Amino acid sequence: MKLENNLAFARSLDQADILSAFREQFLFPKHQGKDFIYLCGNSLGLQPKVSKDVLVKQLDNWANYAVEGWFDGDEPWMFYHKALKKLMAPIVGALPAEVCPMNTLTVNLHLLMVSFYRPTQKRFKIIMEGGAFPSDQYAIESQVRFHGFDPKEAIIEVFPREGEDNLRTEDIVTQIEANGKEIALVLFGGINYYTGQWYDMETITKAGHSVGAIVGWDLAHAAGNVPVKLHDWDVDFACWCSYKYQNSGPGGISGIFVHEKHFGNTELNRFAGWWGYQENTRFKMTKGFIPEAGADGWQVSCTQVMPMALYHASLQIFEHAGFIAPLRTKSIALTQYLEFIIEQVNTAIGTEQYKIITPKDSSARGAQLSIIAKQKGKLIFDGLFENHILGDWREPDVIRLSPIPLYNSFEDIYLTGEALLAVTKKVLNLQ
Repeated sequence: MKLENNLAFARSLDQADILSAFREQFLFPKHQGKDFIYLCGNSLGLQPKVSKDVLVKQLDNWANYAVEGWFDGDEPWMFYHKALKKLMAPIVGALPAEVCPMNTLTVNLHLLMVSFYRPTQKRFKIIMEGGAFPSDQYAIESQVRFHGFDPKEAIIEVFPREGEDNLRTEDIVTQIEANGKEIALVLFGGINYYTGQWYDMETITKAGHSVGAIVGWDLAHAAGNVPVKLHDWDVDFACWCSYKYQNSGPGGISGIFVHEKHFGNTELNRFAGWWGYQENTRFKMTKGFIPEAGADGWQVSCTQVMPMALYHASLQIFEHAGFIAPLRTKSIALTQYLEFIIEQVNTAIGTEQYKIITPKDSSARGAQLSIIAKQKGKLIFDGLFENHILGDWREPDVIRLSPIPLYNSFEDIYLTGEALLAVTKKVLNLQ
C-alpha cells in the first residue's frame, strides 16, 4: 500500500480497522480540557474504563466477606490467580501452568535468578545487552556480588558496533560462543527500552543453550507488544511487568514464566514463601517447604488482589481482541505509518532533524519508535506536549513514540506529524 500524508487517508485506514472500537474502552488524559494523543503506552498503558468497576467489586467483596473472601464469593481470592493464568499464557506463548501473576518485575527477576543463576568457579558469567534498563543492571550486579564475584569480571555486556544503533544478532551469538565455557546465564531484555530493538529471542536462546547456559528474558517491553513463544522457544524463565502494554495500572502486578521442563527439578534453589507451598496442604502449616506444581511454586507472598483484579480486567480486553495476532498486524501498520510521517516531516523541513534509531525491519521492533532529535529535542518534546501529543523523553536527545493498537488510531499518527512539523518550524525558527 502506498502511504499518504493526509487526514482523509488516515481516516480511511481507521475505517478499515477491525480493532478501532477498542479505543472506546480506554480513558485518555487531558490537557487544557482536550484529550491527549497518547503515545506513551510503552511506559504506562491507558486505564481501561472497566478498571474502576473491578476495583469497586473487590472492595465490595472485602466489605461483605472480610477474611472469608479468600474462600467465599464468585471469585475467591485464594484461587483468583488461576483465572489470570489462562489469559496470561497466550500473551507470552506459554502453557497456563508455566505462568503466574505475582509481585513486581525486579522482585521476580531476583527470585528467578535465585533459581537459575547458579554460578561455579568456572561457569559464573552473565551475558546481557549493553545499555539494558537500569533495574536489570542493578539486579544482575547485586546477584553477582551476592555470589562473591566481581561484576567487572562476571558480567559481559554486548554493545552495538561503532557507528551503529542496534545490536547485531550475530555479534550476540559470537560473544556467547566465545565465552561459552564460562557463561552461567544469558539474560537479555526482549525489547531494549531505549532503542526499541526486539532481539531475536529464539536464536539467542538456542545459542545460550548450545554452550550449556540457562537463558532468561525480561519482557517488560515485549509482553503484550510483540508475539513471543516462550514455551516453543525453550526459554528457561522470563518475567515482565503488566503496566506498559498490558494496561494494569502504575506499579501493576508482574508475571513470571518457568518452562515446564524445570518443574521436576528438585535441585533448584528458591526463596520460598507460604503462598508457593503445595496448595492442597497449605493450611496444615507443616514444616518443610513443598512447592506447588508449576510456576505457582515460585510464589512467596499471598495474592495481591487489587492489582490482580486490574490486570485481569485488561487481559479480558486482550482476549476479546483475539490476543496478540490481530494486535500485532495493526501495530506493524501503525508503526510503519508513524515512520512514514516522520520521514515526511524531515522532507518538509529539508534536513534529517529526526533520526529513527529503532530498527526499520518490523520483525525487529514492536510498537515503539525511538527518535533522535538532532536540535533542541527537549524544547520540541515540550512543544508536542503543549499541542496535546504525549510521548516520552529520554536523555540526552531521544523522543519515544509508541502507537498502541488497542487505543491509538491512524488519525492520531497523522495529527502527531502535523503537530511535529509545526513545533519543529517554530522551535528551529524555520517559518
